[in-house]
Amino acid sequence: MSKPLSGTTIVDLTHMLSGPYCTMVLADLGARMIKVEPPGGEATRKLLAKDPKNSVRGMGAYYLTLNRNKESVGIDLKNSKGLALFYELCQHVDIVINNFGPGVPKRLGVDFESLSRHNPRIITCSITGFGESGPAANRPAFDQIAQGMGGGMSITGYPDGEPLRAGIPIGDLGGGLFGVVGVLAALNSRHHTGRGQHIDISMLDAQISLLNYMATMYFLSGEIPQRLGNGHFAHVPYNTFRTQDRWIIVAVVADGGWLGLVDAFDVEDLRSKEFLTQPGRWKNREYINQRVAEILATRSCDFWLDLLAKHKVPCAPVNDFEHALSDAQVRARNMVVDVKHPGGDIVRMPGNPVKLSETSADTFDPPPLLGQDTDTVLSNLLGKSGAEVATLRAEGVVF
Repeated sequence: MSKPLSGTTIVDLTHMLSGPYCTMVLADLGARMIKVEPPGGEATRKLLAKDPKNSVRGMGAYYLTLNRNKESVGIDLKNSKGLALFYELCQHVDIVINNFGPGVPKRLGVDFESLSRHNPRIITCSITGFGESGPAANRPAFDQIAQGMGGGMSITGYPDGEPLRAGIPIGDLGGGLFGVVGVLAALNSRHHTGRGQHIDISMLDAQISLLNYMATMYFLSGEIPQRLGNGHFAHVPYNTFRTQDRWIIVAVVADGGWLGLVDAFDVEDLRSKEFLTQPGRWKNREYINQRVAEILATRSCDFWLDLLAKHKVPCAPVNDFEHALSDAQVRARNMVVDVKHPGGDIVRMPGNPVKLSETSADTFDPPPLLGQDTDTVLSNLLGKSGAEVATLRAEGVVF
C-alpha cells in the first residue's frame, strides 16, 4: 500500500527540533526525505549521543526519533562545487525545508529566490522563531522563548505560583506542525498553478494561533486571563484530583455528566437542586471541588475510572510516561512503534498519529548514518557515475 505523499521528494536542511519534527511527519506520510548534511553532520546528531541511558551506538534519542524514514547525503554547501551540486539536486525535488537562523538561507544561497531560478516549481519552507518580517525578525529564539512571548506560559501554572512552560516543547513542535500544514497547502496550490512558493513559518505566530478562542475572549472582555492551575474558568468540577494512588481528571461540562457523578458518589449533600445546572455549580465551586477531592481520595484511581465510566462521567488518569505508553488505546492505534537502529538494535518511539483509510501503511526505516545515501542519491537521482562521485568526494564536495 502506498503512502499519501509517495512521489513527493523533499530536501531536509533542518536541525534540532522544530524543523526535524516537521520533516519527520512528512517522511512518515511517505515523502522521500533527503537529509542534506554539512561536514560533521547536523547538530541533532550530537544531542545525547554520549548519554549511556538515552542513546544507542552513538545515536541519541533526539536523532533516533526525528530522523526515521530519511536518507542522508553529505554535501558541503559552503564549497562552490557543493552549492552547484545542491542546485542540481533541487531540479529533481519538490520541496526544501530549513529552520536556519534569520538570514542564513540567503547567505548560503538556499533561499527561495535562489532555488526557484533552478526550479520554478520548487517549494521552500523556513521555520524561524519570529518569521521573516516584523521588528523581531532577526532575533534568535528557542522553544521557551516562543512559549513565553506567545502568552501560553502566562496561563500555565497555579494562581499563586510562577508561570510555567508546557512540559512538552510546544513552541518548537507547534512551529513544526504548522510547517507541515504550510507544505501541504503549497503542494495543493501547485497542482492548480504549476508554480512553487515560499512558506514563512514563525514559532511565535504558531503560539498566538493556539491561543484561539481565549484570545478572542480577551479582545471581547478586555480581561487578561490568569493562571487557574488545572481548573476551568466555567465548568465545575473540571480539575485534577488525588486518589489513593494516582491523580485523576474529572471533567464535568454537561449537566448530565454532573448527574452521573452524583449517582456514582451516592452522597446526599451533592444532590442539591442548585447544583443541577452550571451557574449553581460555579457559584458553589469551592465546596464542590472540596467534596469531590475528599471522595476521590478514598479509593484507587482504577476504581474510580471503572465506576465513573459506568456512569458516563468524562474522566481520565493523569498518566506518567509508563502508563501513557502502555495504554491499551495507545497500543491499539499503533502509537508505539519499533524502529531499527542501522546497527540492528530496536528502539521504541511514538508512531504516526495520522490515520488514513486507504493510504496509511505505517513503515519506519532506520535513521540514517551520516552520508550513507550520498552515492545512491547522486547516482539514481542525478545520474552521476561512480567515478564522478569519487572525484567529488576526493575534492571534499561530498562525503
